[in-house]
Amino acid sequence: MLPRFFIHRPVFAWVLAICIMALGTIAVTQLPVEQYPDIAPPQVNITANYTGASAQTVEDSVTQVIEQQIKGIDHLLYFSSTSSSSGQARITVTFDQRANPDIAQVQVQNSVNQAINRLPQEVQQQGVTVAKSQGDSLMVVSLYDTHRRMERVDVSDFLVSNVQDPISRIPGVGEINVFGSPYAMRIWLDPHKLRAFDLMPSDVRTAIQAQNTQVTAGELGALPTGPEQALNATVTAQSRLQTAEQFRAIILRTLPSGAAVHLGDVARVEIGAENYQTSSFLNGYPAAGFSVTLASGANALETADAVRAEIERLRPSFPPGLEVAYPRDSTPFVRVSIEGVIHTLIEAIVLVVVVMFLFLQNLRATLIPAITVPVVLLGTFGVLAVAGFTINTLTLFAMVLAIGLLVDDAIVVVENVERIIHEEHLPPREATEKSMGEITGALVGITVVLGAVFLPMALFGGSTGIIYRQFSITIASAMALSALVALTLTPALCATLLKPASAMKPPGRFFAAFNRGVERSQNAYRGRLGGIVAHPRRWMAFYLLLVIGVVVLYARMPTGFLPVEDQGQVTFQFSTPEGTPMARTEALGEQISRYFMEHEKNSLDVVFVVVGRNNAGTGQNAGQGFMALKPWAERDAKHSAGAIIARANAHFRNLPDAKVNVLAPPAVRGLGQSSGFELWLQDNSAAGRPALQAAQEKVVQAASDDDRLTSVRLNGLGDKAELHLDIDQAQASALGLAQADINSTLSSAWGGTYVNDFLDRGRVKRVYVQGDQPYRSVPDDIGQWYVRGSNGQMASFASFASSHWSRGPQLQQRFNGLPAMQVQGSAAEGRSSGEAMQTMQALVAEQPGFALQWSGLSYQEQLSSNQTVWLYAASIAFIFLCLAALYESWTVPVAVMLVIPLGVIGTVIATTAAGFVNDIYFQVGLLTTIGLSAKNAILIVEFAEAEYRAGSSAVDAALKGARLRLRPIVMTSLAFVAGVIPLALATGAGAVSRREIGVSVIGGMLSGTLLAIQLVPLFFVLVRRLGRAKPVSPPTP
Repeated sequence: MLPRFFIHRPVFAWVLAICIMALGTIAVTQLPVEQYPDIAPPQVNITANYTGASAQTVEDSVTQVIEQQIKGIDHLLYFSSTSSSSGQARITVTFDQRANPDIAQVQVQNSVNQAINRLPQEVQQQGVTVAKSQGDSLMVVSLYDTHRRMERVDVSDFLVSNVQDPISRIPGVGEINVFGSPYAMRIWLDPHKLRAFDLMPSDVRTAIQAQNTQVTAGELGALPTGPEQALNATVTAQSRLQTAEQFRAIILRTLPSGAAVHLGDVARVEIGAENYQTSSFLNGYPAAGFSVTLASGANALETADAVRAEIERLRPSFPPGLEVAYPRDSTPFVRVSIEGVIHTLIEAIVLVVVVMFLFLQNLRATLIPAITVPVVLLGTFGVLAVAGFTINTLTLFAMVLAIGLLVDDAIVVVENVERIIHEEHLPPREATEKSMGEITGALVGITVVLGAVFLPMALFGGSTGIIYRQFSITIASAMALSALVALTLTPALCATLLKPASAMKPPGRFFAAFNRGVERSQNAYRGRLGGIVAHPRRWMAFYLLLVIGVVVLYARMPTGFLPVEDQGQVTFQFSTPEGTPMARTEALGEQISRYFMEHEKNSLDVVFVVVGRNNAGTGQNAGQGFMALKPWAERDAKHSAGAIIARANAHFRNLPDAKVNVLAPPAVRGLGQSSGFELWLQDNSAAGRPALQAAQEKVVQAASDDDRLTSVRLNGLGDKAELHLDIDQAQASALGLAQADINSTLSSAWGGTYVNDFLDRGRVKRVYVQGDQPYRSVPDDIGQWYVRGSNGQMASFASFASSHWSRGPQLQQRFNGLPAMQVQGSAAEGRSSGEAMQTMQALVAEQPGFALQWSGLSYQEQLSSNQTVWLYAASIAFIFLCLAALYESWTVPVAVMLVIPLGVIGTVIATTAAGFVNDIYFQVGLLTTIGLSAKNAILIVEFAEAEYRAGSSAVDAALKGARLRLRPIVMTSLAFVAGVIPLALATGAGAVSRREIGVSVIGGMLSGTLLAIQLVPLFFVLVRRLGRAKPVSPPTP
């Protein structure tokens, strides 16, 4: 027998324990640290630009062409796309967690390559990028000029030229999104001067392409040469231009008089911005910034540290007055919350040791379970390293739960050895041998049952499966190691450390009084137990009521996915009415910034506002902002992120002509852009955009009127006015105008076209041609532009074109290849996300012809809610099968299984009373409670079964088993509760998750223990009466 071997060879047991601890210590130093494991599904983003095109044009000529090729890709979950009036197409392809991000990127790249030749020439010229990343930004970095000497374009050019490339090369950085743009050579055309020289924009483009180019002229004496060749030199001709003066000197044509027409004669040439779509400021200073998304599979903390280190390395090269800020960084929260869990872990160990000392009243006896804690915990870290896991919130939670469980095995061993030493006056070694013979079966049973509870969790898919797996593998491996230590090191320690009964001192006054109290309660318990077993019907009716209560309460619990934490960050999105110019949107951005800097200055670190774009897309009437709050220690509940968000939303609710939504970041980075739900209203009946828009407006309006929901909004941009040009083809043809010339004049004059590149201080930048601002401001300005006919005559647009007003989309959205609109929102205060999702489903169901599709966090929550029942069923079935195998009986396990509702009722009541919901942490707490309730029952049933097999009646066996195991059950349960109390009382960053899991487990443990010790003997008696015949004794383990 394993324990006997180690009782006689204690050094062997110590060597084994030291090896386990050594391997665990090495693992702890190697394991990466993060908040959550890779829960977010891998994403690949496809981005293409079609300068000057409308949203509809981008969708028809770019987005749909690429989408049609997205097929035959492994592990594809869904894809969504946006086409914006700024000319950008963006397709986000989302995969399930089994996908390898690198292979996914290659497969998407192959699909894009098949479509590339069908895309417009200008799109091909600018390139289509394919990047793997998680959906949400890891951090936002901002550079701002405190001296106010630099314009925003200067700051953003410095950022793009000097900071962007080094950052993008850091391992773990997926994608960089710059809020701003670099310098470009801007050529602003004057239509009247062009007409005076009979020129069109296309002539300007052609001249620039011809004269701003690099000629490859070879070399003198290039091979092959004759033997007499004496010279070898490179020949250079013209190269790319570098300054505005050189561009002004480009010759467009030579007049009959011999005079040359230069570019400077017909255009204003300057170094400006590549695009003017965004403008940003930080705490009121001119600024530029970029968001960093994490590459799929990369470690957030390591990547964020590397980004900060690289910025510090570059800092000496910054111009005077240019400072750096981090308006959004999710890593301080990760660090502080991980530290919080580690403190909880240490507090749990201390409290558990105190409870053990209270019951064992002997330092030597208390030392034995205390020694097992570091052995098992370090061993578990070793298992995590082998399994490829990380140190994260979930694995550390599992460790805290495991502390209470792992000392249980050691307590059971020590308590039983102590009892035999006292009652039978055997020396420690013999007492240990006898004890291990009695309880080895129970130890194996407890380990198998707890393994059976947690291992089915590891088999689930999706994000939920990843979360469950962290818990299940950690707790199951801790339990297996705990059983191993309880069968090897603990008996060896008992045999060597414990003293014989004769050598023990009488307890002191405190412990004598404590023992008298325990003795009295044990006697009272014994008397009560007789009454319970004597009235089975009354107590089974009570049990039945409990079961009904559990079912009713559980069914009424609101559901969720993960709790929303105060992450020390707040984001906001704002928009003005469609068609509003950027200057007015900027004024709104400044107003929001001022509000936070004045009203929340005690909580606020920095506020960074970006005008011209938000999470939905780009447009002059859109904007977004990021706020970093002061550390948690400097803020109270009144200044929590939730309180700041509630106050700000109330303040901005009644702003005229503006929508402002202040939001918390998502619970899990990469699953959505903010906390709350995310859905797509999909047009699957080809009803058309007006019908889709009407349905979306009805849904959002109905949601706004529903008090269960808040901040429900279209995550997009509304339609805006469009000026539609009608070309009279017959008239144009009569004037000898070519359609290509008409098109190129229009796109150059109004949209602006990319010509080629120039060199700016050694860096390659772009050259753009566009009409100057006074000649593209009002509809009549179209008539100021001319096209040259085949006869050389210049014809005004007014002579062959007319215009009319209409409305068109700023942003076209699609989901899985069909037109769709994205709606986001949150559950109202005191409501759960599950409730909010059900409400939205009901609202969308009222719109015939339109389907609801979940994405991001909501998709995973929907998936997990469908899996929960199966998870519980699988765990309970596994427990039953393991117990049946252990007891070689189909009936005895029923006595253990009947205990499960007794723990569940406590978990449900405690969770509901504390205001938490049925989410992943509750489910983990519930499963832990199920395992612990079963463990208590096993301790009684194991002893009762042994007595029953020895010839006692079922009643006597049950009463004796309960009497003998009462002390270890109460002791292990109190030790477990003590270990979890620090979770239930947690404060600071990440405290909501800790409190939820702590409260649910304590509630379940208290009800499970108090009710189990009363009812398990009754269950055993009833089950034994049902299975009348006495079984043969099983072989000793």
